[in-house]
Amino acid sequence: MCSLVIADADRRRAGGLARAIKITMAYEKELKIGADIAREAGILALKIREGTLGIEIKADESPVTVADKACEKLIVQGLSAAFPEDGLLGEEGAVRESKNGRRWIIDPIDGTRDFIRGTRAWTMLIGLEENGKIVAGHEYFPATGEMFSAAKGEGAWWDGKRIQASKITKKSQALLCCNGIGFMHRYPFKSDFLDWISEFWTVRSTGGCLDAMLVASGRADVWIEAQAAPWDLAPLKIIAEEAGCVTFDFTGKDTIYGGNFVITVPALADEVLQFVSRQK
Repeated sequence: MCSLVIADADRRRAGGLARAIKITMAYEKELKIGADIAREAGILALKIREGTLGIEIKADESPVTVADKACEKLIVQGLSAAFPEDGLLGEEGAVRESKNGRRWIIDPIDGTRDFIRGTRAWTMLIGLEENGKIVAGHEYFPATGEMFSAAKGEGAWWDGKRIQASKITKKSQALLCCNGIGFMHRYPFKSDFLDWISEFWTVRSTGGCLDAMLVASGRADVWIEAQAAPWDLAPLKIIAEEAGCVTFDFTGKDTIYGGNFVITVPALADEVLQFVSRQK
């Protein structure tokens, strides 16, 4: 919540009550610097995109490009200069222990396959974890210039405009976004998965970083992700929660470390959890 910092003037000299009121926002510095760094990384990625991508395949069979590595380096340097006591965790190997209970969780290019293929569904993800809780973050889409951001207690924003989850209350009226479909066979609900999603109004799968923001901004209602790392989820969690959504992993835990994730409107949370958490 915004706080009001009130400084009393010299009442006797002023002959009355005079106050200077300054409005400050929680994590204002972090949000400002994070946004600037994300945009700078986006410019770098777009420039690299015009040339040779230098694609490699990592141990988990996911691709990585020279842009992923260069953008993580840029983001780490910027955050380290601004917040030298904070820890770091990046997808491409950046790691630093925290000295103050805070850690930045970074995915320099989320949606590397989309980046390689030239779609617009790739982003810079920068989230701030404080004492084990995600408290602020950004998701920046360089291909479109869109910025989503949020801070604990301050709401969620899309290019400076407040966003809010939808008011949908019935699955038959809801738009489901589903990512990691190729990994759904790992879960006990696999045999019922197609029947379950057929009960929604419609289903989309356009990319995790994009679909999650569709839910946060009220344009979709449920997002389920079958495979995800902490850097895939950190800013998505706080943006969705500040927009009025509910988030959890497939066991119902409030965590980004479960390997999967759900973002949903509150009215459908129990129903979605009942399905994804089934054991047989």
